[in-house]
Amino acid sequence: MSCVGKAAGLRPPGEALSYKMVEDELALLDKNINEFWNKFKSNVSDTSCQMVGLRDTYKDINKALAEKLSVKLKEEERMVQMYQEYQNQICRQNKLIEEKKGNLLKLVVEVNGKKQELEALTAKIQDLKEEYAKKKETISTARKAIDERLQRLQKSVDLYKDRLGLEIRKIYGDKLQFIFTNIDPKHPDSPFMFCVHLNEARDYEVSDSAPHLECLAEFQENLRKTKNFSAFLANIRKAFSTMVHN
Repeated sequence: MSCVGKAAGLRPPGEALSYKMVEDELALLDKNINEFWNKFKSNVSDTSCQMVGLRDTYKDINKALAEKLSVKLKEEERMVQMYQEYQNQICRQNKLIEEKKGNLLKLVVEVNGKKQELEALTAKIQDLKEEYAKKKETISTARKAIDERLQRLQKSVDLYKDRLGLEIRKIYGDKLQFIFTNIDPKHPDSPFMFCVHLNEARDYEVSDSAPHLECLAEFQENLRKTKNFSAFLANIRKAFSTMVHN
Protein backbone atom coordinates (compact mmCIF):
# COMPACT_ATOMS: atom_id res chain seq x y z
CA MET A 1 0.00 0.00 0.00
CA SER A 2 2.88 2.30 0.75
CA CYS A 3 4.29 1.53 -2.66
CA VAL A 4 1.01 2.41 -4.18
CA GLY A 5 0.87 5.60 -2.12
CA LYS A 6 4.29 6.37 -3.16
CA ALA A 7 3.47 5.74 -6.72
CA ALA A 8 0.28 7.72 -6.34
CA GLY A 9 2.19 10.54 -4.82
CA LEU A 10 4.43 10.46 -7.82
CA ARG A 11 1.53 10.30 -10.34
CA PRO A 12 -0.52 13.16 -11.50
CA PRO A 13 -3.78 13.82 -9.66
CA GLY A 14 -6.11 12.70 -12.54
CA GLU A 15 -4.43 9.36 -12.95
CA ALA A 16 -4.42 8.75 -9.23
CA LEU A 17 -8.20 9.28 -9.09
CA SER A 18 -8.77 6.81 -11.87
CA TYR A 19 -6.74 4.20 -10.10
CA LYS A 20 -8.73 4.74 -6.93
CA MET A 21 -11.97 4.14 -8.72
CA VAL A 22 -10.65 0.90 -10.10
CA GLU A 23 -9.67 -0.23 -6.65
CA ASP A 24 -13.09 0.65 -5.31
CA GLU A 25 -14.80 -1.22 -8.09
CA LEU A 26 -12.60 -4.23 -7.51
CA ALA A 27 -13.33 -4.08 -3.81
CA LEU A 28 -17.08 -3.80 -4.53
CA LEU A 29 -16.89 -6.71 -6.96
CA ASP A 30 -15.06 -8.76 -4.41
CA LYS A 31 -17.69 -7.89 -1.82
CA ASN A 32 -20.47 -8.78 -4.20
CA ILE A 33 -18.77 -12.05 -5.04
CA ASN A 34 -18.43 -12.85 -1.34
CA GLU A 35 -22.06 -11.93 -0.68
CA PHE A 36 -23.23 -14.08 -3.67
CA TRP A 37 -21.12 -16.98 -2.51
CA ASN A 38 -22.45 -16.72 1.03
CA LYS A 39 -26.02 -16.54 -0.31
CA PHE A 40 -25.31 -19.43 -2.69
CA LYS A 41 -23.92 -21.53 0.14
CA SER A 42 -26.90 -20.58 2.30
CA ASN A 43 -29.33 -21.41 -0.51
CA VAL A 44 -27.56 -24.67 -1.23
CA SER A 45 -27.66 -25.55 2.46
CA ASP A 46 -31.38 -24.67 2.64
CA THR A 47 -32.06 -26.59 -0.56
CA SER A 48 -30.15 -29.56 0.78
CA CYS A 49 -32.19 -29.45 3.97
CA GLN A 50 -35.38 -29.12 1.95
CA MET A 51 -34.35 -32.05 -0.24
CA VAL A 52 -33.61 -34.15 2.83
CA GLY A 53 -37.03 -33.19 4.20
CA LEU A 54 -38.67 -33.95 0.89
CA ARG A 55 -36.83 -37.24 0.74
CA ASP A 56 -38.02 -38.18 4.25
CA THR A 57 -41.54 -37.05 3.37
CA TYR A 58 -41.35 -39.06 0.17
CA LYS A 59 -40.22 -42.10 2.14
CA ASP A 60 -43.04 -41.61 4.66
CA ILE A 61 -45.56 -41.18 1.86
CA ASN A 62 -44.20 -44.25 0.07
CA LYS A 63 -44.32 -46.24 3.31
CA ALA A 64 -47.89 -45.14 4.00
CA LEU A 65 -48.91 -45.91 0.42
CA ALA A 66 -47.16 -49.27 0.59
CA GLU A 67 -49.00 -50.10 3.83
CA LYS A 68 -52.34 -49.00 2.36
CA LEU A 69 -51.60 -50.93 -0.81
CA SER A 70 -50.66 -54.02 1.21
CA VAL A 71 -53.89 -53.77 3.21
CA LYS A 72 -55.88 -53.29 0.02
CA LEU A 73 -54.13 -56.23 -1.63
CA LYS A 74 -54.89 -58.40 1.40
CA GLU A 75 -58.53 -57.30 1.29
CA GLU A 76 -58.65 -58.04 -2.42
CA GLU A 77 -57.08 -61.46 -1.84
CA ARG A 78 -59.63 -62.13 0.89
CA MET A 79 -62.42 -61.02 -1.44
CA VAL A 80 -61.05 -63.32 -4.16
CA GLN A 81 -60.93 -66.22 -1.69
CA MET A 82 -64.46 -65.46 -0.56
CA TYR A 83 -65.57 -65.30 -4.18
CA GLN A 84 -63.92 -68.65 -4.89
CA GLU A 85 -65.56 -70.14 -1.79
CA TYR A 86 -68.93 -68.77 -2.89
CA GLN A 87 -68.35 -70.19 -6.37
CA ASN A 88 -67.41 -73.59 -4.93
CA GLN A 89 -70.42 -73.49 -2.61
CA ILE A 90 -72.69 -72.59 -5.52
CA CYS A 91 -71.21 -75.45 -7.56
CA ARG A 92 -71.80 -77.87 -4.69
CA GLN A 93 -75.34 -76.60 -4.24
CA ASN A 94 -76.00 -76.87 -7.98
CA LYS A 95 -74.65 -80.42 -7.96
CA LEU A 96 -76.79 -81.27 -4.94
CA ILE A 97 -79.82 -79.70 -6.63
CA GLU A 98 -79.18 -81.75 -9.77
CA GLU A 99 -78.88 -84.92 -7.68
CA LYS A 100 -82.09 -84.10 -5.81
CA LYS A 101 -83.75 -83.25 -9.10
CA GLY A 102 -82.70 -86.63 -10.49
CA ASN A 103 -83.93 -88.39 -7.36
CA LEU A 104 -87.19 -86.43 -7.56
CA LEU A 105 -87.68 -87.46 -11.19
CA LYS A 106 -87.05 -91.10 -10.23
CA LEU A 107 -89.51 -90.73 -7.38
CA VAL A 108 -92.10 -89.21 -9.72
CA VAL A 109 -91.62 -92.13 -12.12
CA GLU A 110 -91.97 -94.60 -9.24
CA VAL A 111 -95.06 -92.79 -7.95
CA ASN A 112 -96.60 -92.84 -11.41
CA GLY A 113 -95.77 -96.54 -11.67
CA LYS A 114 -97.30 -97.19 -8.24
CA LYS A 115 -100.30 -95.13 -9.27
CA GLN A 116 -100.78 -97.29 -12.35
CA GLU A 117 -100.33 -100.43 -10.26
CA LEU A 118 -102.86 -99.06 -7.76
CA GLU A 119 -105.33 -98.32 -10.55
CA ALA A 120 -104.84 -101.83 -11.96
CA LEU A 121 -105.19 -103.31 -8.48
CA THR A 122 -108.31 -101.24 -7.83
CA ALA A 123 -109.82 -102.44 -11.11
CA LYS A 124 -108.90 -106.03 -10.21
CA ILE A 125 -110.43 -105.65 -6.76
CA GLN A 126 -113.57 -104.26 -8.34
CA ASP A 127 -113.71 -107.24 -10.70
CA LEU A 128 -113.21 -109.58 -7.75
CA LYS A 129 -115.96 -107.82 -5.83
CA GLU A 130 -118.32 -108.20 -8.76
CA GLU A 131 -117.31 -111.83 -9.19
CA TYR A 132 -117.72 -112.40 -5.46
CA ALA A 133 -121.16 -110.78 -5.54
CA LYS A 134 -122.16 -113.06 -8.42
CA LYS A 135 -120.80 -116.14 -6.65
CA LYS A 136 -122.46 -115.05 -3.44
CA GLU A 137 -125.74 -114.69 -5.26
CA THR A 138 -125.22 -118.09 -6.90
CA ILE A 139 -124.35 -119.68 -3.55
CA SER A 140 -127.31 -118.01 -1.93
CA THR A 141 -129.59 -119.32 -4.69
CA ALA A 142 -128.06 -122.78 -4.40
CA ARG A 143 -128.37 -122.77 -0.62
CA LYS A 144 -131.98 -121.72 -0.94
CA ALA A 145 -132.60 -124.58 -3.37
CA ILE A 146 -130.77 -126.98 -1.04
CA ASP A 147 -132.81 -125.85 1.91
CA GLU A 148 -135.99 -126.34 -0.10
CA ARG A 149 -134.91 -129.86 -1.12
CA LEU A 150 -133.92 -130.67 2.43
CA GLN A 151 -137.31 -129.56 3.61
CA ARG A 152 -138.95 -131.80 1.05
CA LEU A 153 -136.69 -134.63 2.12
CA GLN A 154 -137.57 -134.03 5.71
CA LYS A 155 -141.25 -134.22 4.88
CA SER A 156 -140.73 -137.43 2.93
CA VAL A 157 -138.74 -138.88 5.78
CA ASP A 158 -141.42 -137.99 8.26
CA LEU A 159 -143.88 -140.06 6.25
CA TYR A 160 -141.65 -143.13 6.43
CA LYS A 161 -140.17 -142.63 9.87
CA ASP A 162 -142.66 -144.74 11.75
CA ARG A 163 -143.15 -147.33 8.99
CA LEU A 164 -139.48 -147.86 8.17
CA GLY A 165 -137.92 -147.14 11.57
CA LEU A 166 -136.10 -144.21 9.97
CA GLU A 167 -134.32 -141.40 11.86
CA ILE A 168 -132.75 -138.37 10.12
CA ARG A 169 -130.02 -136.21 11.62
CA LYS A 170 -128.38 -133.08 10.24
CA ILE A 171 -124.61 -133.34 10.65
CA TYR A 172 -121.51 -131.42 9.51
CA GLY A 173 -121.21 -130.08 5.97
CA ASP A 174 -124.98 -129.71 5.52
CA LYS A 175 -125.30 -133.48 5.30
CA LEU A 176 -128.33 -135.50 6.29
CA GLN A 177 -127.66 -138.79 8.00
CA PHE A 178 -130.31 -141.48 7.48
CA ILE A 179 -130.50 -144.20 10.18
CA PHE A 180 -132.65 -147.32 9.66
CA THR A 181 -133.65 -149.68 12.48
CA ASN A 182 -135.92 -152.75 12.64
CA ILE A 183 -133.99 -154.36 9.77
CA ASP A 184 -132.23 -157.17 11.66
CA PRO A 185 -134.87 -159.31 13.36
CA LYS A 186 -132.35 -160.54 15.89
CA HIS A 187 -131.19 -157.03 16.70
CA PRO A 188 -134.04 -154.61 15.92
CA ASP A 189 -132.20 -151.61 17.36
CA SER A 190 -129.05 -152.12 15.24
CA PRO A 191 -128.51 -148.99 13.06
CA PHE A 192 -128.02 -149.09 9.29
CA MET A 193 -127.02 -145.69 8.03
CA PHE A 194 -125.84 -143.50 5.11
CA CYS A 195 -125.51 -139.79 4.32
CA VAL A 196 -126.96 -137.58 1.60
CA HIS A 197 -126.09 -134.02 0.61
CA LEU A 198 -126.28 -131.71 -2.41
CA ASN A 199 -123.06 -130.69 -4.14
CA GLU A 200 -122.32 -127.37 -5.90
CA ALA A 201 -123.95 -128.68 -9.07
CA ARG A 202 -127.11 -129.29 -6.99
CA ASP A 203 -126.89 -133.01 -7.51
CA TYR A 204 -127.45 -135.63 -4.82
CA GLU A 205 -124.38 -137.29 -3.36
CA VAL A 206 -124.74 -140.46 -1.28
CA SER A 207 -121.88 -141.58 1.01
CA ASP A 208 -120.73 -143.05 4.30
CA SER A 209 -122.98 -146.14 4.32
CA ALA A 210 -122.55 -148.41 7.33
CA PRO A 211 -122.41 -151.24 6.75
CA HIS A 212 -120.95 -150.62 3.34
CA LEU A 213 -123.20 -151.13 0.30
CA GLU A 214 -121.51 -152.04 -2.97
CA CYS A 215 -124.52 -150.77 -4.94
CA LEU A 216 -124.50 -147.31 -3.32
CA ALA A 217 -123.10 -145.59 -6.45
CA GLU A 218 -125.85 -147.19 -8.56
CA PHE A 219 -128.55 -145.96 -6.17
CA GLN A 220 -127.02 -142.46 -6.32
CA GLU A 221 -127.09 -142.43 -10.12
CA ASN A 222 -130.77 -143.57 -10.18
CA LEU A 223 -131.69 -140.89 -7.66
CA ARG A 224 -130.06 -138.19 -9.79
CA LYS A 225 -131.97 -139.37 -12.86
CA THR A 226 -135.43 -139.99 -11.33
CA LYS A 227 -135.41 -137.50 -8.42
CA ASN A 228 -137.65 -140.08 -6.71
CA PHE A 229 -136.36 -139.97 -3.14
CA SER A 230 -139.05 -142.31 -1.74
CA ALA A 231 -138.04 -145.08 -4.13
CA PHE A 232 -134.37 -144.36 -3.29
CA LEU A 233 -135.00 -144.84 0.45
CA ALA A 234 -136.95 -148.06 -0.22
CA ASN A 235 -134.12 -149.43 -2.32
CA ILE A 236 -131.50 -148.59 0.31
CA ARG A 237 -133.53 -150.29 3.05
CA LYS A 238 -134.10 -153.31 0.86
CA ALA A 239 -130.33 -153.54 0.18
CA PHE A 240 -129.55 -153.44 3.93
CA SER A 241 -132.22 -156.08 4.59
CA THR A 242 -130.84 -158.33 1.86
CA MET A 243 -127.37 -158.00 3.38
CA VAL A 244 -128.66 -159.11 6.79
CA HIS A 245 -130.55 -162.13 5.53
CA ASN A 246 -127.67 -163.28 3.32
